[in-house]
Amino acid sequence: MMFRPSNGRFFAALALSGLMLALAGCQSSGGNKNVLDVDGKQTPVPPPPSDKVKASDLLAYCPRVTLRDGTAYFNSYARGGQDDPAKLIYQAAITEVSRDCSRANGTLTMKVGVAGKIVPGPLGKPGAITMPIRVVVTHGDEVLYTKLHKDQVQVADTSAATQFVFTDPSVSVPEPSDKGYQVLVGFDEGPINAAKAAARPVKKKVRRVVKKPAPEAPAKPKGSQSSISDIPR
Repeated sequence: MMFRPSNGRFFAALALSGLMLALAGCQSSGGNKNVLDVDGKQTPVPPPPSDKVKASDLLAYCPRVTLRDGTAYFNSYARGGQDDPAKLIYQAAITEVSRDCSRANGTLTMKVGVAGKIVPGPLGKPGAITMPIRVVVTHGDEVLYTKLHKDQVQVADTSAATQFVFTDPSVSVPEPSDKGYQVLVGFDEGPINAAKAAARPVKKKVRRVVKKPAPEAPAKPKGSQSSISDIPR
């Protein structure tokens, strides 16, 4: 006996199952490199960004200047009054840093600028103030440039802060091959020629040893004869 449906439910179910099979066939696995958009066109997936630095980027690269931790302030005290607020002569503070870069013959030359202010303390008085400012350029663990400057600023008015601007115009380092250069500035009370002093050979003091004359042998009594041990061989 042949089955004949009494209505269109059988054909509707058949059409629905065919549609589901068609949709399953259109699904793509996650490993495909192309994605189908709504129009059925293939859109290529963009490649991951490259870590390689372009030559044009390096030509425009000028390392940033940052303040070293704990070196933004410098206090000067009267003799014997270290860390005593009542014996503070002045406090200097760096508020802004800047730089300007130029290239020539494989060398990167930077002009590093530092701006700040000097606030007089209870013992402040007019006159010249010397501030130790160090400029350092590093690349990883390597120090490419370091110099300690003694910048003098004239303070005329002790009732208000005095502005100052310092510039190191000749910070020269090898032209960078990546963007890993770091420029650091800050106050530093270390010796100016510390690196030269460390490289200078130390002269050792030679102690002169004065030899004392050997004691004379006692005189032999007259008429005595030499023993065998006294005769040189």
